[in-house]
Amino acid sequence: MKKFLFLAAVLAASNFYAQDLPTNPEPGKCYVRCTTPDVYVNETVTVTIKPAYKVLKTRPATFKTVTERVEVKAESKKLTVIPAKWGTEAVSYVSKEGGNSLRITPASFGKSSETIEVKPAYAQWELGAAAPDCTSGNPDDCRYWCYKGYPAEFTTIQTTTLNSDASVSKTPLKSSNASYVKRVLLSPAKVKEEIIPAEYKEIKKTVLDKDAYTVEETIPAVTKTYTKEVLKEKGGLTTWKEVECALVEYQALPINWNLNSATLTSTAKNIIDTRLLPVLAKNPGVKVELASHTDVRGTAASNKDLSERRAKAVAAYLITKGINPSLLVANGYGETKTKNRCKEGVSCTEREHAVNRRTEFRLINN
Repeated sequence: MKKFLFLAAVLAASNFYAQDLPTNPEPGKCYVRCTTPDVYVNETVTVTIKPAYKVLKTRPATFKTVTERVEVKAESKKLTVIPAKWGTEAVSYVSKEGGNSLRITPASFGKSSETIEVKPAYAQWELGAAAPDCTSGNPDDCRYWCYKGYPAEFTTIQTTTLNSDASVSKTPLKSSNASYVKRVLLSPAKVKEEIIPAEYKEIKKTVLDKDAYTVEETIPAVTKTYTKEVLKEKGGLTTWKEVECALVEYQALPINWNLNSATLTSTAKNIIDTRLLPVLAKNPGVKVELASHTDVRGTAASNKDLSERRAKAVAAYLITKGINPSLLVANGYGETKTKNRCKEGVSCTEREHAVNRRTEFRLINN
């Protein structure tokens, strides 16, 4: 009966949705209006809270005392002059040098003669006289040639011959010797050098061992990592999806919350994993309402706040499981929707109050 009532309500849901109703609906089935959601992904952003910087620390200069040997009087010299020593020596020399007396014998000559050829012997062809019985009109035709020889010609010349050439004969002249006395240097003058050593003294002084310096220390940057949602795919398309009719009504999510706590226990997370996540996986893109309620004990404001925190805790856990946040509606109703007689001022048992302390979910139109 409830299925038919819900379908009738959908079909009669005013003209606002008339143009978007599902086509060819089947009696007895339930539909929810889905708008494809924006698809977000989580990105990790590291923010520098405080940049890295340097700290400089000074270190003072250090000194040390040293002993040093210093010169108080320079090295010097003492010079002593030693005079030269002299002696005498006889020296012989040639007072008159010897020479030669020369006598010249002139050259002598004799007479002779020499015959020389002034014209060599020769032979030549000569034309003879014409023959007396020549019959030719040309007289040269009747002449004869003779090869005639002539003897050489000579002449005699008177000459002079050298009997002996000119010559010189030497007669030696004696030399004369003498001597003289001279002073000779036996030992030259010299300077005797004596070294006078330098004088020293030990002093103490303070010297720089290591100058003042700075030590640099780098303080690392302080960063903090944040997770932000980034739009990956834009949604906005409207579709109708067939769902189980029971899921459009509130379904119990039997979480036993600790007193005044909105923290999910491991048992509560297991309930969400086994009861709610399979429903969302089977109906992708369908929006779900997470509703949390309290009993009437406590103030209305505190109950409202507690129920909202519990609904948001379930939503936050679903987001960690990859559910798109735009498909989650977390509502806290406080004590406004009790399921039994346990109203404000009514005495009820703990079991009766427990009925009202509940968390539920249902599929809703997007």
